[in-house]
Amino acid sequence: MSRLNHIFISHTHGDHTFGLFGLLSSFSLMGRDHDLHIYGSPELENIISVHLQLFGIKLAYLLVFHSVNCKKSSVIYEDKNISIEGFPLKHRIPTCGFLFREKLKLRKLKKELLEIYKIPIENRMTIKEGADFILPSGKVIPNSILTEDPLKPKSFAYCTDTMYHRAMVSKINNVDLLFHEATFMESEADRAKDTFHSTAIQAANIAKEANVKKLILGHFSARYKNLSPLLEEARGVFPATELAEEGKVFSI
Repeated sequence: MSRLNHIFISHTHGDHTFGLFGLLSSFSLMGRDHDLHIYGSPELENIISVHLQLFGIKLAYLLVFHSVNCKKSSVIYEDKNISIEGFPLKHRIPTCGFLFREKLKLRKLKKELLEIYKIPIENRMTIKEGADFILPSGKVIPNSILTEDPLKPKSFAYCTDTMYHRAMVSKINNVDLLFHEATFMESEADRAKDTFHSTAIQAANIAKEANVKKLILGHFSARYKNLSPLLEEARGVFPATELAEEGKVFSI
């Protein structure tokens, strides 16, 4: 937990907010002393501030808030390895989905060729970036010979608290892993629509239309003590579906 530096909150209602307060306090009790960045709607900053003041909570670390406009798509975080984009979902209050995309890594040098062609250290970075290498004789050694393709960048989309919203398909197209809410079974489709939530089949249809690699269902209604029927409904449309259950780990 102490290594967590960024938290992304989709909206300011329910568990998304209330669970955050306990987490912030726990970090302090565990001795956290480095900054924590929170990304959420503008209202969230005030809610957090009021809660901390009301309960007299003094954090042992600096809380850095980043306001996110949940009504439009925008990059909200970026470094040399990853970009994170917020984009609108369709809920009764402004709600963000989050798209995490790993950046393309540099090309991989073939180590056995470094010695063969006696490539100096100072040339290796430009070769990794795509340059050819020119021997003292003037002969050009193509980059394609000296390097191999890096691993394909991975991607993950997080979409919770949303009704069926086909507009998101183009945004999450071809992601490796999609988390999508599945609050209800298809028999409760009318209730899902009224409450701006999704059924398991609707989540599966989004995954199928977006050509994602794997779908994770979550955000289930408490009425379902057995989640297997939701999984079965979704797998009938999109076989590569799993349930988000406590303690389960998914690798991308």
